[in-house]
Amino acid sequence: MTFETIRIETDARGVARLTLALPQKHNALSARMIGELTEAAQLLSADRSVRVVVLGGEGRSFCAGGDLGWMREQFDADRATRIAEATRLAMMFKALNEIAKPVIGRLHGNAFGGGVGLMSICDAGVAAADAKFGLTETRLGLIPATISPYVVARIGEGKARPLFMSARLFGAEEARAIGLATVVVAADGLDAAVEAEIEPYLVVAPEAVGRAKRLARSLGAPITAETIAATIEQLADCWESDEAREGVGAFFDKRDPSWRQ
Repeated sequence: MTFETIRIETDARGVARLTLALPQKHNALSARMIGELTEAAQLLSADRSVRVVVLGGEGRSFCAGGDLGWMREQFDADRATRIAEATRLAMMFKALNEIAKPVIGRLHGNAFGGGVGLMSICDAGVAAADAKFGLTETRLGLIPATISPYVVARIGEGKARPLFMSARLFGAEEARAIGLATVVVAADGLDAAVEAEIEPYLVVAPEAVGRAKRLARSLGAPITAETIAATIEQLADCWESDEAREGVGAFFDKRDPSWRQ
């Protein structure tokens, strides 16, 4: 399978490296990448030869969030189009979250917005000590809607609330403290630390691993179709607000929004 925005490389051990491959755009989530990641998740989940998935990004960043062109299209679209596109994004996160294999995040550079959503669907996250993270949507007058079920499932409502609201950036040690990362290492030790996370999964029964993951998901708060639809409706409402028009407009105009002190 040939992709334009991602790569999948699987070694003889069954370790599949799923790499976001738009380094010139800091691996921002474009419409095409959303579709390709959804397809990749389905392929990897069904491939019996794959034991572990490592999710990473090429270049300087893990994932900078939404692609600017994709954001511009949402800004100019009507409600039905926004809902349709948000649904595609939500289904991507659902497919990645339900990969029936352990998923290890290789986290470096920056991860903002949807990049934090990608971190949240990982079963373990190895973060470079100098990495920066943030749920930055409220800076634009928006909310982290489609990623919210996965972020809350990962870190809990109490830890999610201030991050959702403040849009502040935080480092790797805080990401570990709240549960978004499991290991923090110096940048030059990132690959060795990922290998250490991989090794335990190569000596356990693959089908049992998938069943264990489904078991753990079933015991948490369910992320149902109704939950996903409700987050999409809230995002659509937000896009129609005066704040979103001001915030997103200011972003594209390269000026401060009216509320910035």
